[in-house]
Amino acid sequence: MIRDINTKKVMKNAYRITKNRYQTSLRVRVPGGAIDPECLNIVAQISQKFGDGEIHITTRQGFEILGLRYEDIDEINKMIQPVIDKLEINQFEKDTGYPAAGTRNVCACVGNKACPKAAYNTTEFAKKIEDAIFPNDLHVKVALTGCPNDCIKARTHDYGIIGMHKPIYEMDRCVNCQACVKKCKRLSTGALSVENNKIVRDAQKCIGCGECVLNCPTGAWARDEKKYYRLAIMGRSGKKNPRLAEDWILWVDEESIIKIIVNTYKFAKEYIAKDAPGGKEHIGYIVDRTGFMEYKKYVLEGITLNKEAIIKNNVYWSGIHY
Repeated sequence: MIRDINTKKVMKNAYRITKNRYQTSLRVRVPGGAIDPECLNIVAQISQKFGDGEIHITTRQGFEILGLRYEDIDEINKMIQPVIDKLEINQFEKDTGYPAAGTRNVCACVGNKACPKAAYNTTEFAKKIEDAIFPNDLHVKVALTGCPNDCIKARTHDYGIIGMHKPIYEMDRCVNCQACVKKCKRLSTGALSVENNKIVRDAQKCIGCGECVLNCPTGAWARDEKKYYRLAIMGRSGKKNPRLAEDWILWVDEESIIKIIVNTYKFAKEYIAKDAPGGKEHIGYIVDRTGFMEYKKYVLEGITLNKEAIIKNNVYWSGIHY
């Protein structure tokens, strides 16, 4: 039995230090929450061969294989390699397992693969973000949801990416049944009204939920072919100051979001507290400490937002303070 453990190395390799000093557990990344049966079978085999037969599905849509022995880590890393390959997770070297554990698994709702309300393929976008930011030791959480219903609870993350439908109105198709107006009032924000037998959309109230499109019987409302997103930032759970993410940029494009998240790592590396426990500090606390304007300067560097984007000059958070 191994007595001397390099805990920093083990944790960086995505293994957890558990309450049983002679056992660990492996955290398996599943970007976007989508995994195939072959990968599931490998996870099960590792649990049966090296673990205690239990697998925990984490809150971030990954797997934690419990009851593993430290002396089996090298063999487990080789066995998990096909899963890493299949999910296209970046590595420095094959058969060495996960190269970092700081950046958390990028999670997502099912998206438009199944949900009629979803504005985009959340898994595809999640994998693009995963490819851009992993591996990394910094503590950043990203979640994607297909529509403002927010099934993934995106507003509890550092970056919550919420799909938006930009509705296009064709008056010639409209029979003034007002189904869209009624549904918008009942299910959404009441952004639609009737003026001179024409449906009028209040752009300030519209959140891009797409209910008008889904409920129009004549196809007078359609979705713009372009993909748009609402970017909510710096939500978190935790001990000191849990809070919901606040909207920062509306109707923003995919490319800009990825660049903003990548730039966040540059900002965090510059300003992370030198005495942060374990060398990690939650990105939201760094923003709180340095100020939003400094954060904004860093993350918008080299970015030209799409012309439809609406950006807030400043963002204010509340939440519970202990």
